[in-house]
Amino acid sequence: MSTDDQLISAAYGDLSLLDDATEAVERTLARLDKGEIRVAEKVDGAWIVNEWVKQAILLYFRIAKLETIELGAFEYHDKIPTKRNLAEAGIRVVPPGTVRYGAFCEPGVVVMPGYVNLGAHVGSGTMVDTWATVGSCAQIGRNVHLSGGVGIGGVLEPLNARPVIVEDGAFIGSRCIITEGALIEEGAVLGANVTITASIPIYDVTGDEPVEYRGRVPARSIVVPGTRPREFAAGTFNLQCAYIIGQRSASTDDRTSLNEALREFGVMV
Repeated sequence: MSTDDQLISAAYGDLSLLDDATEAVERTLARLDKGEIRVAEKVDGAWIVNEWVKQAILLYFRIAKLETIELGAFEYHDKIPTKRNLAEAGIRVVPPGTVRYGAFCEPGVVVMPGYVNLGAHVGSGTMVDTWATVGSCAQIGRNVHLSGGVGIGGVLEPLNARPVIVEDGAFIGSRCIITEGALIEEGAVLGANVTITASIPIYDVTGDEPVEYRGRVPARSIVVPGTRPREFAAGTFNLQCAYIIGQRSASTDDRTSLNEALREFGVMV
């Protein structure tokens, strides 16, 4: 580990060492803000969590002080400022959309009146639509569309918990909720109101027998909300689930494939 890694990990385990780690924490947040490091990254096809970066974020809340922040007509009282130098970074943020310091957006990201929280990473060409929220440490790929009202959950603890990950080219329909470190793989399409968590079952019903997934939507899947029956003492009731009803075609470009998928399967977004 580098010196900053060591200082941060030591201070997280023993807060009496925090004074010695303050500069390391501040440097780490600055590097997060610039996209030089990430909370989670894909290595050899698998997502790994950089726990020491999460430790730095949690320690930053201890050393940062509440301040009044004035931005035009808006006033805030918080420990974390909003992201600055948006034009230089090539990011479009529509009022009152907010990207918090310590989040990184690649050039070409558009944030409508939505929210991108500390530790998140958003790839180029992605749209965070109106009232969509990207929670702490969430990793959003390139050319993703988070439709209106989408809720991407955040996670800081436990340290080894994977954040929500939405890979490149995915389309997340209106009012979808994705939490508990769920992984939405490349090119997947979630219809409106789909909820994906670590425990809600996802059934692929495209074959002769259903195939169950939890916490992961396979690449290029087309997903709609559904219910499944469950027995209780008071009777049989339907609980939430999701269904994979098809696949985006790999033989066409993403835009054409998405349009065809929505027409063919009647997915509401």
